[in-house]
Amino acid sequence: MSRIFRTTVSHSILIWGVLLMIVPLWLVFASSTHTNSYIYNEGMQWKIGGEFFENYDRVLNRKGGFTKEITASGIFYNSFIMAFGIASLSVFVSMMAAYSLVYFKTRFSTLFFWLIFITLLVPLELRILPSYQIVSDLNLLNSYAGLILPLSASAIATFFFRQYYRSIPEELLEAAKLDGANSWKFFIDFLVPLSKTMVAAMFIFMFVYGYNQYLWPLIMTTSEKYWTVVMGLKMIYGGNSVDRYTYVILSLIPPVIIIVFLQRLFIQGLFQSK
Repeated sequence: MSRIFRTTVSHSILIWGVLLMIVPLWLVFASSTHTNSYIYNEGMQWKIGGEFFENYDRVLNRKGGFTKEITASGIFYNSFIMAFGIASLSVFVSMMAAYSLVYFKTRFSTLFFWLIFITLLVPLELRILPSYQIVSDLNLLNSYAGLILPLSASAIATFFFRQYYRSIPEELLEAAKLDGANSWKFFIDFLVPLSKTMVAAMFIFMFVYGYNQYLWPLIMTTSEKYWTVVMGLKMIYGGNSVDRYTYVILSLIPPVIIIVFLQRLFIQGLFQSK
């Protein structure tokens, strides 16, 4: 009886948690298929309406902004490029940093790790002015490089890769040395293939982090050409409620696709980091 009770309670908690996440999304999606006047008069809806194709086509292809030239599809493209670049560079830089900290043992390896880890206490808002000054001096304002490079160093990703590399037996390194593998070959031929699950986990984490950025793109871009998802929601789709709901649903598609395709490796990577 006690086992049945525990199972029932645990499943009930899980079901309520799922509903807590799905119900708001369903309300937004269902409401995005009605006309704006209907939502204004009746409120958010549970049932799907008949304006699905019209609303989504209008939001995707509608031109807005100050110059009336930016579209939602262009905004999604900018955010995808930014998120993909941040995720890719963060994973590469973190792997190299963790590799050097674990396998190139010096007197100050632990100190260097903690100096990297302490940067978690320095949020982007605190270093926004010096970061902007550096990007400006390098003439990277209003560019994808300016959006990506300042956010491409991740202390948390370095921490996870370091923990994972420390779990790899020392015998593997010794065997690689006996086979004549140098440091770079050991990293490419041994550690990278072993790290694919961790790479997937950190890639998803950093992709979502980059995709949701608002303050940094807002500060360093003056051209609508480089507007990102959150900026578009504020600048273009902040008034019309149906267009706003439609835009929110469309903006979820890129990160959801990444997570769906990499979820198995993501879960394995998180468990391997322990």
